Amino acid sequence: MLSRLGALLQQAVETREPSVDLLEAFTEHWKGITGYYLEATDESIPARQTDIPWRLKQMLDILVYEEKQRPAGETGPCLEYLLQHKVLETLGTLGKAEYPPGMRQQVLLFFSQVLGQVQHPLLHYLNVHRPVQKLLQLSGDRLGSGTEKEEVQFAAVLCTKIKQDPTLLAYILEGKSILNGRRAQELPASPVEEGAEHPAGTAAGSPRAEPSPLRRDSNLVTSLVGLCKSKKSRVALKARENLLLLVGLAQEAAAACLVRSSALCQLLTEHLCDLYSAVPACTDPADVLGLERASWRSQGDAAGEGVFPGKESLAAFFSWLDYLDELVMGAHPVVADAITEAMEEKFFQGILQPQLLQMSELTVLSATAMLTVTVQQIRAPPLLHRLVLFLLGPDRHPETPGDSPHPLRTQLIDRCNHLSDEISLASLRLFEELLRKPHEHVARSLALRNLEARGYLQHGPPVPDERGSLEPDPDEDGLDLEEDPYFTDGFPDSGFGMAKKPLLGSASSGKGQVSEVVSSFLCLVPEEAKTSSCMEEGGYDTYVHDALGMVQACHASAAPWGWPPAPRPLDACHPEAAFYEGHFLKVLFDRMTRILDQPYSLNLQVTSVLSRLAAFPHPHLHEYLLDPYLNLAPGCRSLFSVLVRVIGDLMQRLQRVPHFRAKLLLVRQQLMGLEPGEQMDHAMLFKGVVVLEEFCKELAAIALVKGPPEGPP
Repeated sequence: MLSRLGALLQQAVETREPSVDLLEAFTEHWKGITGYYLEATDESIPARQTDIPWRLKQMLDILVYEEKQRPAGETGPCLEYLLQHKVLETLGTLGKAEYPPGMRQQVLLFFSQVLGQVQHPLLHYLNVHRPVQKLLQLSGDRLGSGTEKEEVQFAAVLCTKIKQDPTLLAYILEGKSILNGRRAQELPASPVEEGAEHPAGTAAGSPRAEPSPLRRDSNLVTSLVGLCKSKKSRVALKARENLLLLVGLAQEAAAACLVRSSALCQLLTEHLCDLYSAVPACTDPADVLGLERASWRSQGDAAGEGVFPGKESLAAFFSWLDYLDELVMGAHPVVADAITEAMEEKFFQGILQPQLLQMSELTVLSATAMLTVTVQQIRAPPLLHRLVLFLLGPDRHPETPGDSPHPLRTQLIDRCNHLSDEISLASLRLFEELLRKPHEHVARSLALRNLEARGYLQHGPPVPDERGSLEPDPDEDGLDLEEDPYFTDGFPDSGFGMAKKPLLGSASSGKGQVSEVVSSFLCLVPEEAKTSSCMEEGGYDTYVHDALGMVQACHASAAPWGWPPAPRPLDACHPEAAFYEGHFLKVLFDRMTRILDQPYSLNLQVTSVLSRLAAFPHPHLHEYLLDPYLNLAPGCRSLFSVLVRVIGDLMQRLQRVPHFRAKLLLVRQQLMGLEPGEQMDHAMLFKGVVVLEEFCKELAAIALVKGPPEGPP
């Protein structure tokens, strides 16, 4: 019994003595650090050449060892000493003073290691999160440029702790508990001092931290955003990754705190605006459009080959835009909405809109190119939604001629028909990029809103002698297109809007079989104007392959939109006014009527936009753009009727141009690079014919791939 009691006493002594020794060692090292400031005479000696780094390392090792020797959750005497004697406060002051030189680096490292290696929750204590806040305030000032590595490591540890316990965010940002609303000053300064604002004094001879109000504009968020801009790629990448972690906190209260108690949204957006403004005004729009997609992980490094003025600035802007897109994608909805709102106000409306509404052609071209690439880059649904509404407005009801409730939308569409071919081309390219985005409102605003009532169809029985389905052309010289041998296959017998074959759909719509539709488009261009069969090209299979990819992409985007599989029944359609195709389709159709008199690149872009619209799976778009057999209402036009008019114009012209086919073949060879590009008369006409033939093949391939509107693609 006595031996057993002796063993217990011996065990108690053994467990008690190391604790006493640890505390003595801990205080001895701390006194050694504070004593340095009383004994040192040479202020130029760097901190790393003193015994301070070694003593801080010993203090850290003691804290870690002590915690391992005690039951989980129990505070040891060394940790108590650190909290009661405001060791972290004092170290923060020494780091701020940067004495000895390099002390801030040592302090940041010690803070990071203590918070990262000590498992006991520390950031709830006033004597921990207050010095943490003050240390964060030093990040990014003129003295801190050499400590970016330590600063980002410190911020990363804090973000990891906040990820584990989101309630800590309020302590670090505003000194307030999310859960109970108590001010940090009302919380215990240490585990044994309930409500003590000023615990026991520091060790003898150590400097005291001067009390100062916290600068709410300088905290963990400002530190991270500042480090995101670092020229050191690894520092910037780590800062960006940790900011992503912070905005992705799942707790709504933490997300609200992040928005409310920091300048996160303002800082992110201001930097975007600054980078945009830094792009030289002389940057070629073609270089903007040709820039390889920037990644936020590249920290704005100029991507791809080639060097041109403004490339680095462009890469930096689009890299940051990509990062904001990534932030919004991964952020809590509360944070995502706040960031997108700030971007809309400061960047979209504050910078882009004034430039887009400028009258200067150079400014318009530059702003349109920047906007086009911006549209390309944005993927986050909340940000894309804001951008689409900013450009097109929220209206979804049918348009009326001359109505322009959203001036920016009106201006952008008008520019697709601008006197400057360059501006028209740039604007059409912008709308094609918009149509590529997975957002239903783009197709709705630009086309579908005007097709819902199917007002383009003749609702009553057709009048046999009426040819009002197409606008009368005052320039026609009386050529009867219907009797021309080039217009006998698959075309109407009496009037362009009336079908000659049995119809599958309703009596008024008249959808032809898919093979008949394909044949109608393929036979639309007369043989005299066809040249593709003379060239060794990929053949029609190439068009089908390309159409399949585009149709599948459009179907994938539209899958969540709940579009109907079949057109709206005519008896349920009650147009409130005469049919108007809408501003956008009107401009596209007007452009198509001039395809024989426009530059080649412009024609390619017009037909590319129309092909993209035709590939969408909405039955009304399919009907209006791909059905040659529509019984059109008087005064209405469809894509097919526009093409018929163009072919009529072409047939008259080819009869007036000697050796038309030979010249057309030569132009096609020049476009393919098989012949030198020599100037010739009517070159624009011939290039227009080439585009026209290609476009008809594209439409035929899209119709073939999609099948009838009631069926799957």
